[in-house]
Amino acid sequence: MALPAQDAASLIAAASRLRAEVARRIVGQEDVLDEILMALLAGGHALLTGVPGLAKTLMIRSVAEAMHLDFRRIQFTPDLVPSDITGTELLEEDTATGHRSFRFVRGPVFANIVLADEINRAPPRTQAALLEAMQEHRVTAAGQTMTLPEPFFVLATQNPVEQEGTYPLPEAQLDRFLFDIRIGYPTADDEVSILRQTTGAAGAPLTPVLDADTTRALQQAVRAIAASDTALRYAASLARATRPDAPEATDLVRRYVRWGAGPRAGQALILGAKAHALLAGRVHVAPDDLLRVARPVLRHRVLPNFAAESEGVTAERIVDDLLQKVSAPRSGFEP
Repeated sequence: MALPAQDAASLIAAASRLRAEVARRIVGQEDVLDEILMALLAGGHALLTGVPGLAKTLMIRSVAEAMHLDFRRIQFTPDLVPSDITGTELLEEDTATGHRSFRFVRGPVFANIVLADEINRAPPRTQAALLEAMQEHRVTAAGQTMTLPEPFFVLATQNPVEQEGTYPLPEAQLDRFLFDIRIGYPTADDEVSILRQTTGAAGAPLTPVLDADTTRALQQAVRAIAASDTALRYAASLARATRPDAPEATDLVRRYVRWGAGPRAGQALILGAKAHALLAGRVHVAPDDLLRVARPVLRHRVLPNFAAESEGVTAERIVDDLLQKVSAPRSGFEP
């Protein structure tokens, strides 16, 4: 179903207000902020990777503060257990009657926006508890299945430098994240602005500009963005070109890739491109939309082999080469 022009204009304006409100607090990192918003509007989850001190947690808190949504933060540690995330049963006694009964206390995953801070610090079974909730949007505990609130959005962070005492996410679990967002150091001017902003008087709190209903409407609007058959075929070509045994594979992929992206990558490319189109004020997917989201979609779904690791060839370089080799069709994207 096509998105009516009037509805599209109001929803695009709402997304722009959210971006502007968060930008009041976050200096620079425009691309990172846009990728977080694209993942949110596409109804997916995002993994933020960057060294300490680059405002990963502050950025996520700011997005949550600018929205009328329930927000919870989970600090992942080696002693965290699944019930710390999903909830636990408590035995309660009625002091008047002496009757005892169990009551389920919901964990922090029952929120609209969940910050999983340093997700690679927790053991695999605890990571799996969160990843199951991400995939199914529900939790099974105490013998019953409970639906998570909508919208439900997980932003996980991890530090790529310090690996001692960490539990790296398996490739199959990484695939659950729509985007793998990489955060780099700020520019010289941005760093000066950060020092000015963070060492003076405390700034004013952000004003919430979106509620749950508007967020769900934005997510539905993203689904209604038009993607032509040409756009779908281009997305499929990008995903297939990451597979070393596919005829579409590039030379670099055949030489350095152990395992390529699955069909979920194509879905992520289309949804991410639709979200980018909406943020850009358009109601159909263009080639630039797919190119913009290709790196955060593919970089964690392309698994380099031993030869790549020994020669210093990263997944990022493989994806960049792929985007140069797999050219976009020149026409056929307009509805």
